[in-house]
Amino acid sequence: MRILNPTLILALCLSSAQAADPKPLKPCTITSKSGLTFDLNAIAVQPLHDGKKAHKSDREESWRAAGYDYGSNFTLNFCAPVIEELEKVVGVDESLWRNVSAFYTKGGKTFSIGQTSTAPVLRGRKLVLNYTGGSPCDSSAAKRSIDLLDAAKNREDDDDDNDSEDDNPRPPKRPSKPRRKSSIISLLCDRELTVPATVAFVGASEDECTYFFESRSAAACGGVSAAQQAVGPAGVFGIIALIAAAVYLVGGVAYQRTVLHQRGWKQLPNYSMWAGMVGFVKDMLIILTSSCARLLPSRKGYNQLPTHSAARGGRGPSRAEDENRLIDQLDEEWDD
Repeated sequence: MRILNPTLILALCLSSAQAADPKPLKPCTITSKSGLTFDLNAIAVQPLHDGKKAHKSDREESWRAAGYDYGSNFTLNFCAPVIEELEKVVGVDESLWRNVSAFYTKGGKTFSIGQTSTAPVLRGRKLVLNYTGGSPCDSSAAKRSIDLLDAAKNREDDDDDNDSEDDNPRPPKRPSKPRRKSSIISLLCDRELTVPATVAFVGASEDECTYFFESRSAAACGGVSAAQQAVGPAGVFGIIALIAAAVYLVGGVAYQRTVLHQRGWKQLPNYSMWAGMVGFVKDMLIILTSSCARLLPSRKGYNQLPTHSAARGGRGPSRAEDENRLIDQLDEEWDD
């Protein structure tokens, strides 16, 4: 008879338990195929409520990244809007100003480079956070690239018109939606930081529509979430012990029955050892109970009442002498 590996049985039990009771992840978290959970809520800066005192670890501003040769510095947050009050964001509706998660200021104007997103993405081993829907890409470089694309497309359309014999007029082209700025944040694992996170500006695309950042934080290292921990370390140890005991018992009984042809209690694995242990425990219980019984006050069937002489402090004849004297008197009377 073939015995299953206890580790395999434990893995099957845990996987079946997780499959039977799936728990939805909270925002700004993602789970990899290997089971690691990445939670970026730890580095998301939250605004302080009115009347609430700031702790030493609370940040009073969003994360900042120096732009260096770009000419502007960047302000951003993780999975949450920036806590700074924004006004007159270029090309963004006023109702969306409160949802801006990354922006920069240039020439006295505020440009959004992405709206809030609470859905990080795993691309291979890279943890990425993407913000879209920022200010329109109205830079000169963007216009030049769009003009070049339109010119190439118009040339292709002219060639198709010359080759085609269809004289039907084409419908007018619909105006395309303006391209909007976006941000891509690559998060790297770093457990040696003394701060929750660091953010660095990597670069921007030629048309200034996409901005790339790199962030280092321990939150990007992944781990086991509280929701996934259905049982604690003691519970896991107990499950392993129960599975090992079950495998030992079932395997031992199967071996004793099929190989040694044992029956009754002797089918148990290491029966002689367990029988000796039970006998030892019984002997110890008997010894302990007898020892405790000796310490208890003993009671006799009949208690001897104290005599008058004993009550008087031992002076005068004892009760035994009185009984002997009475018996002698009776004998003399009987003889007479």
